[in-house]
Amino acid sequence: MAKVMPFAALRPAEDKVSRVAALPYDVYNRKEAKAEVEREPLSFLAIDRPETFFPPDFDMYSDEAYAKAKELLDEACKNGTYVQEEAPAFYIYELIMDGRSQTGLVTCASIDDYVNGVIKKHENTREEKEQDRIRHIDTCNAQTGPIFLAYREDPEISVVIRCIQQDEEPIYDFTAPDGVQHRVWIVDDEADIRVLMQSFAEMPNLYIADGHHRAASAVKVGLKRREENPGYDGTEEFNYFLSVLFPDSELTILPYNRVIKDWNGHNAAELLDALAKLGTVERSDAPVQPADKASVGVYTEGQWYLFRFDDRFKNDDPVEGLDVSLLQKHLLAPFFGIEDPRVDDRIDFVGGIRGLGELEKRCGQDSIAAFSMYPTSISELFRVADAGLLMPPKSTWFEPKLRSGIFIHPLS
Repeated sequence: MAKVMPFAALRPAEDKVSRVAALPYDVYNRKEAKAEVEREPLSFLAIDRPETFFPPDFDMYSDEAYAKAKELLDEACKNGTYVQEEAPAFYIYELIMDGRSQTGLVTCASIDDYVNGVIKKHENTREEKEQDRIRHIDTCNAQTGPIFLAYREDPEISVVIRCIQQDEEPIYDFTAPDGVQHRVWIVDDEADIRVLMQSFAEMPNLYIADGHHRAASAVKVGLKRREENPGYDGTEEFNYFLSVLFPDSELTILPYNRVIKDWNGHNAAELLDALAKLGTVERSDAPVQPADKASVGVYTEGQWYLFRFDDRFKNDDPVEGLDVSLLQKHLLAPFFGIEDPRVDDRIDFVGGIRGLGELEKRCGQDSIAAFSMYPTSISELFRVADAGLLMPPKSTWFEPKLRSGIFIHPLS
């Protein structure tokens, strides 16, 4: 059963939260991160990406970089940018984007639930990416990036959250530069906390929607602290990791599109012939965003096409039946020779938030063909995780992104 705990958050002062809140550290490249920190010096990205304070050739994984992150966090606490909550609490976190709202509960989840499979995963992680966040968490002695968890909607949890939103004033309410509105309420009533904890305790599983590397890193730091403190009793903060839990009914997954950088000895005409052997291909006078499963938008040499796989290729398997799997197995591997998209530099992935215009732009710069995908659903994600399987790389793009820096979970 799932265990969630309230915690005494380190969080921004109300008059500074809009400047502090930052997109996740890994959505920026190094140049973009430096520009953002220069634009907004209070941005939490400065702590998340401390190499922005050093020359471009500085080793971003050096001890000095992580020490700088700790220095910046300590200074933010001293100068009043951050305040320490007096007592453990939950927080309600609502994000509104393009008129669509999603509301989650900010908690600390159990590292034991992660280890024992109560918290289910659908992606592999890479050791080098884990090591970066492990060192960041360990040096700062705090978890700074929340893990995006999902659960099957529970009416009792929804009622508690809605009542607090209706009856209480938010402690934060601001709109970020990208137009996403962020609102936060504190849940400090003991009765509400008990109801929420009990409701989650009755759930068999939670699911990582986004943040697999951050989750793995936070858990490994917790396990490391256990080894360093053999007398631990399970109540220590390092036994838990910062999370925001969202009901599945409120989540939307955007497509994760593909661009291909070379023909592998073929050409556009041969691509269309290959597609015709797999299904139907129709020219389109407008950019194509697929409206159904097993359909793909194809853009090459200035022309859009709508492609639909024949029924014989459709599959009920949780992984093999995903649209990204169909495209990979039947076209990207045999035609373009891309056997492992995780390591092949001839393929790149473009988040759906960037729009179809970005695919056209890439085909005018460094790519020869682009594929717009039908998005993976949250129910498909649950099916894959419940089966103990893994999704192909870059199968899901969640939007809006949780902001870092609004909630920090100190480990001691």
